[in-house]
Amino acid sequence: MTDPTDLTRRAMLAIGSVGAVGGALTLAGCATDAPSGTDAPTSPSPSLTDEPGADPGADPDAPAVGGDIAALADVPVGGSIKATINGEQALVAQPTAGQVVAFSAICTHQQCVVAPAGDEFHCPCHGSMFDAATGDVIQGPALDPLAEIPVAISGDRIVAAS
Repeated sequence: MTDPTDLTRRAMLAIGSVGAVGGALTLAGCATDAPSGTDAPTSPSPSLTDEPGADPGADPDAPAVGGDIAALADVPVGGSIKATINGEQALVAQPTAGQVVAFSAICTHQQCVVAPAGDEFHCPCHGSMFDAATGDVIQGPALDPLAEIPVAISGDRIVAAS
């Protein structure tokens, strides 16, 4: 028989299928925190205020901000730019002053990379065109709009939002 301290999660699941006691062992083996009622320290859940540079008085309804994308001044009002958001190719537009939107740069027709073209996005592969303010199809063959990516303005920067 194997040493009980060497049991794998798979072994615990097999034992757990035998009965309720095994099920309790399985759950205990999968737990990441100490059971309640113990003096074992637990780490607090991360919060927005624990992050460097977070404003403790910030609006709790404001979107959580992520990685830096571009300066707001880099995106012309009524225009658009290409960018990288969370490691993915994206397009960012500023339809009106102070309003920013972002979309996946991957065409919904055959996954070619779409390019910014002022107040539109153009797919060089098959000629699809999309509205830069909404991501909607202006001209096919694409039938579906570009996937929207949440973004926000933080000071003078455009940042990923979640």
